[in-house]
Amino acid sequence: MEYGFGAPVSGALSAPHDLARIAAEGEAMGYDYATISDHVVIPRDIEARYPYSDTGEFPGRSRGDRHEQLIAAAFIAGKTSRLRLVTSVTVVPHRPAVLQAKMLATIDVLSQGRLTFGIGAGWMKEEFAALGVPPFPERGAVTDEYLMACRELWTNDNPHFEGKYVKFANIRFEPKPVQRPHPPIWVGGESGPALRRTARLGDGWYPIGTNPRHRLDSIKRFAAGVERLRRLAREAGRDAAAIALAYRVTSWGKALPAHADDGERRLFSGEITDIIGDLRALRALGVDHVDFSFDGDTADVMIANMRRFREDVLSKV
Repeated sequence: MEYGFGAPVSGALSAPHDLARIAAEGEAMGYDYATISDHVVIPRDIEARYPYSDTGEFPGRSRGDRHEQLIAAAFIAGKTSRLRLVTSVTVVPHRPAVLQAKMLATIDVLSQGRLTFGIGAGWMKEEFAALGVPPFPERGAVTDEYLMACRELWTNDNPHFEGKYVKFANIRFEPKPVQRPHPPIWVGGESGPALRRTARLGDGWYPIGTNPRHRLDSIKRFAAGVERLRRLAREAGRDAAAIALAYRVTSWGKALPAHADDGERRLFSGEITDIIGDLRALRALGVDHVDFSFDGDTADVMIANMRRFREDVLSKV
């Protein structure tokens, strides 16, 4: 099992020195990957419902300074040598497909094959409007088509594509990504469309457990989601075992309720021994990657929290 941490690309710790230091020290202490979040702009008034809180409110701490995701990933790549870079997640419709494929290929080449392309269709309608991208209601179809266009550009020496949103032919697209056939595509999301997208187009499934509409906050619920994914993959003619499983943890510990609302133990609640048990249970289900969000008012505090968690929890799994 590999473990990741959230790189602070927004807020006070996103200053160049702090971001570089956190990434480098996370790598040095043995974390396998850093996750990098994605918003281009934050509208001042947001009516869209945030999918990962019970209130539907977008966290206030996410509204401040924020770097562009893919440029930040390239910056982190330049400050590290082994750490993988996981976009967590890229809102695929926010960037034109050909340009997006080029930026991602460039990051993969310059990092020597360390990119994982975590993707989602997006949830913030107001941000779509500000960016002037295809209409928000069409975001699922746009995401699927952009992904297929990226794969065509990454794998075909004479790429061509004829879709509703993307059209290209008679072009050169070089260099190709270092990773073959292309950087792994992890599909974020817990809904039916996200599972179907994973089954058809994904190399991995990358959910968060706290979506109130599609909770995956107990082992029983997560196992049911995995079984549904595997069934959909088989129906799509794919080898279900070839789709990696990842899980994003946004909070843990004694502050969480001991039980999910299905009556089962809530994942990552309780004491250190409980959290170790949850990681072992996820590993038994085939989960390959788990990442965590760490707090800290300063880089020193965040790094100390990362080190303590690695020593107290991850080293004992």
